[in-house]
Amino acid sequence: MPAWAEKTLALTVAVAALLFSQAGPGGAQTSDLVSKSAFRVCADPANAPMSDKEGTGFENKIAELFAAKLNLPLQYEWYPMATGFIRNSLGANKCDVVIGYAQGHELVLNTNHYMTSVFTLVVPKESALAEVTELSDARLKDVDIGIIAGSPPATHMARNGLLKNAKAYNLVVDRRYESPTVDLLNDVQTGVTGAAILWGPIAGPLVKTDYPDLKVIPLLKETLPPRLFFRITMGVRMGEKVWERKLNSLIRRHQDEINAILVEAGVPLVNDMGTEVMTVGQ
Repeated sequence: MPAWAEKTLALTVAVAALLFSQAGPGGAQTSDLVSKSAFRVCADPANAPMSDKEGTGFENKIAELFAAKLNLPLQYEWYPMATGFIRNSLGANKCDVVIGYAQGHELVLNTNHYMTSVFTLVVPKESALAEVTELSDARLKDVDIGIIAGSPPATHMARNGLLKNAKAYNLVVDRRYESPTVDLLNDVQTGVTGAAILWGPIAGPLVKTDYPDLKVIPLLKETLPPRLFFRITMGVRMGEKVWERKLNSLIRRHQDEINAILVEAGVPLVNDMGTEVMTVGQ
C-alpha cells in the first residue's frame, strides 16, 4: 500500500473512532452523568416495606449491598413514588438508579431482572379461604375483597364475578400521608373485608412483620391475561448502557445475596414464568 494510502486510512479510522465515541445517547458523555463519588439512589421516603427514610425496606438493603460492592457511600434522592417520580429524580440527574422497577417500563432503561414476584391473595389463616389458590374458587363468590384500584387483578376479579363485593383502595398516593395497603390489610385483620388481593412484595413483608393472623397465597394459577407476575429490575437513565452493564454484572454475581435479603423480608419469589414459588438457591 502506498504511503499516502496508509496515512489516509489511518486518518479515516481515527475520525470514525472519534465520531463513534461521541454518537448517540449511549456514548461516553452519557455515562459521565453517573456519579463516581456515591451510589446515588432514587427512592420513596415512605414506601415500606420496599423503601423508607429509616432504611428498613428491602430495597434499602439491596442499595446498601450494591454500595458496598462498589465501595461507594450510599446517597438517596427522596421523592414520592407518584406522578413525576422519574422526571424529578432520575431524569433530573439527582440520582443514578431506581432499585425496583418493573421490566419493560418505557420511562427507564431496565437492567436484567433480579426478582420475579406475583400478586397474592391475603386471607385470615383460620378461615375457610385459607386453602383457596385461584380466583375462580366458589368460596370467594360472596366475600368482600379489598383491592388496589386499577391493579391488574381487577380484570381477573371481573372475569370471575367478584367485583360486586369489591372494596377499592387508592392506587397513587403520597405514602407520607396515607397508606392504602395498610388500610387494606387492617380491614382483613378486623373483618371489614374477608380477603384482599395485593402485590406480593408488599403483602409478604407486611404480613410477616405486622399481621401474623393472615396468610399470603401467591396467585400462580391465573393463566388468562393480564399476567399477575412481574420481573423486577433496576431502572437507569435511557442510553446509559455502560452503567446498565455494570449493574447487570453486580446482579449476576450477587444474586444469592439479593435473594437472601428478599426472602428474609418475606417477599414471595416465583420462577421467571410465574408458575412456581421459589426458595433461596433455586
